[in-house]
Amino acid sequence: MDKLLALKMFVETVRCGGYSSAARKLGISTSSVTRQVAALEGELGASLLNRTTRNTSVTVAGQAYFEKALAIIESIDEADAIVADRGTEPQGHLRVSVPVEFGRRIIAPHLGRLLDRHPGLEISLSLSDRVSDLISERIDVSVRLGSSVVSDDIVSKRIGHFQRWVVASPEYLARTGLPRHPNDLLKHQCLRFDYGAAHHAWTFQGDEAVLSLNVQGRLQSNNADILREAALAGGGVALLADWLVRDDVGQGRLSRVLEHYEVNPGAASSCINALYLPNHRGSSRINVFIEFLEEILVA
Repeated sequence: MDKLLALKMFVETVRCGGYSSAARKLGISTSSVTRQVAALEGELGASLLNRTTRNTSVTVAGQAYFEKALAIIESIDEADAIVADRGTEPQGHLRVSVPVEFGRRIIAPHLGRLLDRHPGLEISLSLSDRVSDLISERIDVSVRLGSSVVSDDIVSKRIGHFQRWVVASPEYLARTGLPRHPNDLLKHQCLRFDYGAAHHAWTFQGDEAVLSLNVQGRLQSNNADILREAALAGGGVALLADWLVRDDVGQGRLSRVLEHYEVNPGAASSCINALYLPNHRGSSRINVFIEFLEEILVA
């Protein structure tokens, strides 16, 4: 028995939910899949699949075996990809993690162009506002906004820059008054991004000394677009990325306030960084993706 071949057939059977579906995906006969999985069960001395006339399901032992077998196959595929990934044309699977709204609004509209350029490239795009663990989550490259490198084992490449704007709806400002100094925000409802910290300081840098304010408000969220929608509805003052609210400001749905200040949450920067592991230096998959990001960020 070819153990690796049997593992692949077993994994596909579980993924596809049956022998016939797995056989069609693999381009072989159903009897070949059945025979390989049966040989694997015989070697292990355990049933991996429950078979009925209507369906095939995985046993408890089979589920545990499936997870380990899947990790083995993915590791082999990754090893193959690393070797093939040193050429001029990218080949293989690229796993990317990006912030939710940045991925939807900035990256997604251009992905078709990237895939057209590189027919051998496959992309899995994960949207998350939390910082990804590149190793445990098997992420090839992570895009972070204003995040610093948390480990010496991570390569960080600056690929762009953005600003954060203090915005509110014209209706809200007509009702509450226009903030003319950062201290005025202490009297306003501030829509706060949830960074997991106890305090929500907004830091203002102008002609005077740096001013840090622990703003208050009745709404906080870990999704920037929720805060944008609340600001549009007149719910308060929000500190949001320029790329998220530029159209709203341009069309008068939101108004910028305190424009003469550079504003950031706490000590956060306004850099856009691409993070990847040192052993991926020279990866053509990562290189073309970073070049693609740099291209769309200056467009």
